Amino acid sequence: MKRCILMLAAAAVLFAAMGALAYSGSVVQIPEKASALELVILISLSLGIMSFLFGMITSDYSWVDRLWSTAPVLFAWIYALKADFSPIVLLPVIVVSLWGARLTFNFARRGGYSGMEDYRWPILRKRIGNEWLWQLFNLLFICGFQIGLFILFTSPLAPLSRMSAAVSGSVSDLFTAIPPAGYAALAAMLFFIGLETVADQQQWDFHKAKALSKAAKTPVAGKTTGAGKPREEDAQWLAAYPWKDDISQGFLSSGLFSIIRHPNYLGELGVWWSLYLFSAAVQATLFHWSISGAVLLSVLFVGSTAFTEGITASKYPEYERFQASTPALIPLNLKGGSSAAREDS
Repeated sequence: MKRCILMLAAAAVLFAAMGALAYSGSVVQIPEKASALELVILISLSLGIMSFLFGMITSDYSWVDRLWSTAPVLFAWIYALKADFSPIVLLPVIVVSLWGARLTFNFARRGGYSGMEDYRWPILRKRIGNEWLWQLFNLLFICGFQIGLFILFTSPLAPLSRMSAAVSGSVSDLFTAIPPAGYAALAAMLFFIGLETVADQQQWDFHKAKALSKAAKTPVAGKTTGAGKPREEDAQWLAAYPWKDDISQGFLSSGLFSIIRHPNYLGELGVWWSLYLFSAAVQATLFHWSISGAVLLSVLFVGSTAFTEGITASKYPEYERFQASTPALIPLNLKGGSSAAREDS
């Protein structure tokens, strides 16, 4: 309760300051005069300040995590609005919205909007050790770099938003302004969203099975069943769960995860690289400054993979074998490396 009051107080102060500026006339004209990219940058600065303040006040540093699925969608629709909803921009924006809906749903059902902090932040905070250095990391990386990434990986829409104003003709002419390579890139975005959706569900089912299995084995009043016993329908679901070996080893290495260790990461990178390729195809150029978003996102995921897997390997002895047999992101062994590893053991 105290955390919520402090959070609301910080929001009230920030919004009061922004309201005072608006009343003074200094920002009232910005939405009309600014380009879509300038608006996105202005909103990002506000989100960064809010996330930093909320993190300091609540000691919960997952505020930016809660923006991952929403802020990029907002930015995308700003580009669409500034382009008068031209199909050149509107089509990829709709696909980005599907991406956001999937991620929002998955994050919500995992409790991400109900105060659950990313488990990695407390670990990293402990490793840093110094509170001032941690707050500097919060400011520069968690709030600054990550929200900056939102700007960059949606930035391929910026040149499209400007281009659409210069493209004249009927709606059909605007659709034909998108080359076949552009439609292929949109199809790739949809494929990678589908990949993420399947991976999300497999991971969700695994953690559900893991929790139910643990509950069934938890001693209650000297018994192996009782308050911890799953409901009948849950017990039936658990009995039908196909990957029970994964439960005993502690991590998921079946399904899509038998092909690559991080299908979610591959899907995420695929979405934003495909958006860049769509923009490049429409502009008829292979290289554009907006490629920086996909590049930096890839760098972030490489670092995140190393950090996350270090934590996982310290908890589960078999994880190193999984790492050795199954590639992280690129599906080099479509037969499933982890299954082969289990056969060798």
